[in-house]
Amino acid sequence: MLIIDSKDCENIDKALKKYKKKFEKSKTLLQLRERQAFVKPSVKRRGEILKAVYKQSIASGKIEG
Repeated sequence: MLIIDSKDCENIDKALKKYKKKFEKSKTLLQLRERQAFVKPSVKRRGEILKAVYKQSIASGKIEG
Protein backbone atom coordinates (compact mmCIF):
# COMPACT_ATOMS: atom_id res chain seq x y z
CA MET A 1 0.00 0.00 0.00
CA LEU A 2 1.33 3.39 -0.95
CA ILE A 3 1.00 6.20 1.55
CA ILE A 4 1.57 9.81 0.57
CA ASP A 5 2.26 12.30 3.33
CA SER A 6 0.76 15.61 2.32
CA LYS A 7 0.18 18.85 4.11
CA ASP A 8 -3.33 20.22 4.39
CA CYS A 9 -2.44 23.27 2.34
CA GLU A 10 -0.78 21.20 -0.40
CA ASN A 11 -2.46 21.17 -3.78
CA ILE A 12 -4.22 17.94 -4.77
CA ASP A 13 -2.39 17.95 -8.10
CA LYS A 14 0.98 17.87 -6.35
CA ALA A 15 -0.16 15.02 -4.10
CA LEU A 16 -1.42 13.08 -7.12
CA LYS A 17 1.89 13.67 -8.90
CA LYS A 18 3.78 12.32 -5.85
CA TYR A 19 1.50 9.28 -5.78
CA LYS A 20 2.04 8.53 -9.46
CA LYS A 21 5.81 8.86 -9.09
CA LYS A 22 5.86 6.58 -6.05
CA PHE A 23 3.63 4.06 -7.84
CA GLU A 24 5.96 4.00 -10.84
CA LYS A 25 9.04 3.54 -8.65
CA SER A 26 7.45 0.63 -6.77
CA LYS A 27 7.05 -1.27 -10.09
CA THR A 28 3.67 -2.63 -8.98
CA LEU A 29 2.19 -2.52 -12.47
CA LEU A 30 5.15 -4.42 -13.93
CA GLN A 31 4.73 -7.16 -11.34
CA LEU A 32 1.03 -7.48 -12.12
CA ARG A 33 1.68 -7.80 -15.84
CA GLU A 34 4.41 -10.35 -15.20
CA ARG A 35 2.09 -12.48 -13.06
CA GLN A 36 -0.69 -12.61 -15.67
CA ALA A 37 0.86 -15.66 -17.31
CA PHE A 38 3.30 -18.24 -16.02
CA VAL A 39 6.61 -18.43 -17.86
CA LYS A 40 8.67 -21.54 -17.45
CA PRO A 41 12.15 -20.95 -16.01
CA SER A 42 13.80 -22.50 -19.09
CA VAL A 43 11.91 -20.09 -21.39
CA LYS A 44 12.81 -17.14 -19.17
CA ARG A 45 16.49 -18.16 -19.17
CA ARG A 46 16.46 -18.58 -22.96
CA GLY A 47 15.06 -15.08 -23.34
CA GLU A 48 17.75 -13.64 -21.09
CA ILE A 49 20.46 -15.39 -23.11
CA LEU A 50 19.05 -14.11 -26.40
CA LYS A 51 18.93 -10.57 -25.00
CA ALA A 52 22.55 -10.86 -23.86
CA VAL A 53 23.65 -12.12 -27.28
CA TYR A 54 21.80 -9.26 -28.98
CA LYS A 55 23.33 -6.64 -26.67
CA GLN A 56 26.79 -8.13 -27.20
CA SER A 57 26.38 -8.01 -30.97
CA ILE A 58 25.37 -4.36 -30.78
CA ALA A 59 28.36 -3.58 -28.56
CA SER A 60 30.76 -5.32 -30.92
CA GLY A 61 29.34 -3.37 -33.88
CA LYS A 62 27.83 -6.24 -35.85
CA ILE A 63 24.32 -4.79 -35.58
CA GLU A 64 23.50 -1.10 -35.68
CA GLY A 65 21.05 -0.27 -32.87
